[in-house]
Amino acid sequence: MSVTAVRRAIPSFVASWLFECAPAATMVARMKHTVTLTISSLLSILLLTLHITDDIVRGISKAESSNTALLVLVVCLYGTLVLAERRSGYVVMLLVGLFAAAMPVIHMRGVHYGEIARSAGGFFFVWTLWALGGLGGLTFILSGRGLWNLRRGQTR
Repeated sequence: MSVTAVRRAIPSFVASWLFECAPAATMVARMKHTVTLTISSLLSILLLTLHITDDIVRGISKAESSNTALLVLVVCLYGTLVLAERRSGYVVMLLVGLFAAAMPVIHMRGVHYGEIARSAGGFFFVWTLWALGGLGGLTFILSGRGLWNLRRGQTR
């Protein structure tokens, strides 16, 4: 059956309904993209906090009582949850993705990486690095795509 025959076989009210639903389908796809980005960004933030805590416990990072880290965490969460579809939100999530994706690169080049991997809790340490790398890359790509779509005027 040819395309023309299929078009003739579809009643006009069905065809008009399909064309009316097309913008709704675009909206659903955009919402799925935003939800996926928000979830990946939140998971990246969660894994970053777990990993930084593990770094402090192992003595890799200093255990300072600094409000700077807390402020950065609040900005990351605010950008992800409140500013999700705005340019500033995409930039915050892009930075979250970049930091998360860079964490395995930074740690796996370290001199003591092998020792830490073999130590007690090494599995969790290495697993968070792999999860951070994957989720961070996904968050980076999705937020970059969101920024690109904003530039092209496709979304708000």
